[in-house]
Amino acid sequence: MKQIPRFDRIEQDLLDCLRDIGAATIAGTLAKKGIRNPHLVGLRSFNPGVTVAGQAVTLQFMPKREDVHWGDEYAASPERELHRKAITACEPGDIVVVDARGSLSSGVFGEMMLTSFKARGGEGVVIDGCIRDFPEVQKIDLGLWLRGVTPNFHTQTDIFPHAVNVPIACVGVFVVPGDVIVADDDGAVVVPVSMASDIAQLATEKAAWEVFSRMKLEEGEPLEKYYPLNDEAQQEYEAWLQDQP
Repeated sequence: MKQIPRFDRIEQDLLDCLRDIGAATIAGTLAKKGIRNPHLVGLRSFNPGVTVAGQAVTLQFMPKREDVHWGDEYAASPERELHRKAITACEPGDIVVVDARGSLSSGVFGEMMLTSFKARGGEGVVIDGCIRDFPEVQKIDLGLWLRGVTPNFHTQTDIFPHAVNVPIACVGVFVVPGDVIVADDDGAVVVPVSMASDIAQLATEKAAWEVFSRMKLEEGEPLEKYYPLNDEAQQEYEAWLQDQP
């Protein structure tokens, strides 16, 4: 049986840092570093209030063609059950990222698979497509970033799972297995794993000065001075920072 490709793991502390920063600040930081297209546009949170950061296990769907895929994969070779393999390839903290070709009629996962994924320590799923069994899935308390929901199995429609842990285009964004996904109510963004440490450091610095800016704006101070910080405000910020624990 063909082995699912693996990827190098990064430290949990780094993932926790990126989660705490949030998708919006990270997206802006990525843009300043030249990554202009990190946002998985069109996918929204179906479990509001949840924030996740984890490494991507990827699943690629393709259009069905009769000589490549036919019938019910559950009745065929285990090699065809690649949407299951994406779940079983996950380690605690992982996020499954799926290129389901934007299909609004194909349920990539349902209640049973997502129950198993949650029990394995999965953080969430990010799907350019849909899931099914949404009333039951809501009770599992997973991070869900989706195009929508559907009553259909994917086997009822015109796409099929083709590969696990290969580079994919999710909503037109290049995602490599092991990349970091940060997702919250603002949406989901992709952090190239090679840049994760630098992005965490830069975004943490931005988050820190924004605390100072917010404090000044709440006091009624001028927006043009404190967001972004002009030279005078920057000096005030640095003095304020010295006094913080």
